Amino acid sequence: MNNTSTARTALIQASVYAFVVLLALLVAKAAQVLLVLFGGILLAILLHGVASWVRRKSALGEKAALAVTVVLPLLAAALAAWLVAPDIGDQSAKLAERLPLALGRLREQLMQHEWTSRVWESTRHLRELVPDGASTAQYLAGFFSSTLGAFGNVVFALVVGLFLALSPALYVDGLLQLVPATRRPRAREVLDATAATLRNWLLAKLSAMAVIGVLTTAGLMLLDIDLALVLGVIAALLSFIPNFGPIASVIPAALIALVAGPDKALHVLLLYAAIQAVESYALTPFLQKRMVNLPPALLLTMQVLFGVLAGILGVIFATPLTAAAMVMVKKWYVEDMLGYRNAATRAAALAPDAP
Repeated sequence: MNNTSTARTALIQASVYAFVVLLALLVAKAAQVLLVLFGGILLAILLHGVASWVRRKSALGEKAALAVTVVLPLLAAALAAWLVAPDIGDQSAKLAERLPLALGRLREQLMQHEWTSRVWESTRHLRELVPDGASTAQYLAGFFSSTLGAFGNVVFALVVGLFLALSPALYVDGLLQLVPATRRPRAREVLDATAATLRNWLLAKLSAMAVIGVLTTAGLMLLDIDLALVLGVIAALLSFIPNFGPIASVIPAALIALVAGPDKALHVLLLYAAIQAVESYALTPFLQKRMVNLPPALLLTMQVLFGVLAGILGVIFATPLTAAAMVMVKKWYVEDMLGYRNAATRAAALAPDAP
């Protein structure tokens, strides 16, 4: 009997280990799909939070408030597209035409220095290994495949987000069925805290993106830089990605300004540095009460880790994933396992009507 019990225990342990390994392999193989799914969850959290606010401020029901939350932004986006989309489309086309010219101008200026000329000549044999026609064809194929893939990911995230926002309780209750009954109240509390953190972070981040877009566009217009509108949109979108986004957004603006002269490029660099300083030392502290405080070294490490695992999607979603993980670690490990709860949390947990 003892041998049978030992064998059963060993079989269960081996099964658990095998399940963990298979789950890790599945996450590694389907990392991009899971990240797109996480994007849909983020959208659902945002829509549900805004719809709840609309419902509290009005007499609308849950479905009607969600409809208002979805329809009004769509109408605003349609109006904005009608007003500025032609300009953005025209400037985007011009940006695609002028970037190669700007790169050529930069190369010409760099070639005036002896050391850069030597480096360029030393790599000539590497550049000759790939024919121009083949590289162009590969670039076009990669561009169209990545564009179609990105469009499909966006559609998938939108559909998932809408379904989750329509019936969040259905999916949350189904997930809680996997948790032992005695631990479901705490699990629900942790899920609610994680959702609130992600919602507050996303609202604050969207606000920061809007401010950065407006400041960048206005600053480039004051500097008389062409294509200021599309460059401002690029800066706003890329500011969603901490650390890497601001660096990537300054490159096209600096290249476009370089065509007008080195002094213009310098002014653009100073403008972007000033906007980054405003975001770091004024805007972010103002919004910090709504954003989880992530240690910079931890955030950078997670961006690199997720970037290696899932490419650009990993870099994009590294920040909210890290924020969610920090909430769960704090609730389940620090508070529950280690017992480091503050007095208010301990009193609430011991109250008779506590979950």
